[in-house]
Amino acid sequence: MHDIEPWWGWRDEYSAEEDKKSPFHGRKYSEFSFSNKVYNYLIHPQWDYFGSETLYAKILFVDYRLHFAIIELIGEWNDALYNDIMFLKTKLADRLTDHKISKFAIICENVMNFHGEDDCYYEEWYDDIKDDRGWICLLNTYEHVSVEMQKHRLHYYINVGEPYNNINWRGQKPIYTIQALDKMINKSYKQLT
Repeated sequence: MHDIEPWWGWRDEYSAEEDKKSPFHGRKYSEFSFSNKVYNYLIHPQWDYFGSETLYAKILFVDYRLHFAIIELIGEWNDALYNDIMFLKTKLADRLTDHKISKFAIICENVMNFHGEDDCYYEEWYDDIKDDRGWICLLNTYEHVSVEMQKHRLHYYINVGEPYNNINWRGQKPIYTIQALDKMINKSYKQLT
């Protein structure tokens, strides 16, 4: 896991450590000093610690004018033992929603497992953004992760599973990814009504 770096392709357009509104503003990174771990596995030092012992993040892009954020995760999402959603919501998402971010694309290609517990924080996060036509979408989750999330009824609050897997987000500008997701999500909402 130590050689899996967060996506760097948009660094010339956005950097969380340079963004004064970011929870990671002012962070300094080392390319050589590995200290963060998921269990006994060291991870690349570019990933950001936000309180969880098993899940790390990188804010890849934020557009405050268009109200969206793209965040990449790595590790194990463990609500049962470590209440990871509490940290993700309170330490990261809340800081962004305070600045009117209402659309969250969360890349889960490096989330190896999910262990669910309570859905209260998911519901609260959804309630925080729904009036602004906001959404939370998990991209490219492993099938077993999606199945576990759906077992815990998280699909009532977040968009997960098909058709949000196999999205080629790296090959385009962030705005195009968000526009495509927004169209997909709004279409699926209309089908439910």
